[in-house]
Amino acid sequence: MEIIVSMLMLALGFFMLVKGADWFVEGASAIADRFGIPQLIIGLTIVAMGTSAPEAAVSITAALKGSADITIGNIVGSNILNILIILGISSIIVPLAVSRPVLRREMPFMTAVTVLLFWMGVDGKIGFLDGLVLSLIFLFYLGWLFFTARKSGEVDMAAVEKPSLWKSVLGTGAGLVLIIAGSHAAVDGASHMAEILGMSERFIGLTIVALGTSLPELVTSVSAAKKGNADIAIGNIVGSNIFNILFVVGISALITPVPFSVGFYIDIVTAVSACILLLCLCVQHQRLNRMGGIVLVSAYLLYFVMIC
Repeated sequence: MEIIVSMLMLALGFFMLVKGADWFVEGASAIADRFGIPQLIIGLTIVAMGTSAPEAAVSITAALKGSADITIGNIVGSNILNILIILGISSIIVPLAVSRPVLRREMPFMTAVTVLLFWMGVDGKIGFLDGLVLSLIFLFYLGWLFFTARKSGEVDMAAVEKPSLWKSVLGTGAGLVLIIAGSHAAVDGASHMAEILGMSERFIGLTIVALGTSLPELVTSVSAAKKGNADIAIGNIVGSNIFNILFVVGISALITPVPFSVGFYIDIVTAVSACILLLCLCVQHQRLNRMGGIVLVSAYLLYFVMIC
């Protein structure tokens, strides 16, 4: 009976996270669009942060509740899923063009911050100073994004019908409330399941929680790919992975030291390898084609077999 209650709590938490992220992205994107922020920047920032809000809420809540193994497992697991499964599936549905800025700047930067996370965790934890460094890099990253967008003149103030500002703000706020409530339900459900089934919080975080909190990225990227908005599909994933490491792990470490056990080494190496693999698949033709998508999905299946 307890396992059923935990599963229902986890499912409810995921539903609230996905719905909340959907409202948050829709509202925040509409607000950003009203100020003429270009599609690529919206994908790398607003949409990426919105779809990563479940990871942020779950990881920070887990840190506060003393289940910090879920924090690293959720973030590393989500980043692996984002690249290998979400971009893999999206590119199998529709081949994705990759813009030059993402290929030359954001993808290498995503790889660099993933390596940085590994380096910080070698001593067994992500401490307060590590969290401070990650948070400062995140602020500089945001400032750099908006500076380059303004400098290049990538601002579109086209007169299209937009939702009213108050509706956008209300939707954004309601989305955040659902995300916060859903994160508590998801963490409690996942922790109880780990106890009942005798599984480690690391495995639960890398698989069930990572998959659940990555649902918004999956829905957003597949939808964007089908609509031909490749900049949002690719930008969402790259931006989400950067956001997950710099902001989510950064803030969690500022709250409490986040354990980084030796068991996570294979996972973080997989995350770095996924970044490099994505870059290699896209660099020649500036696109991620269907065969590349099959390679990414196959790589995830191999990883999953390794951790089971």
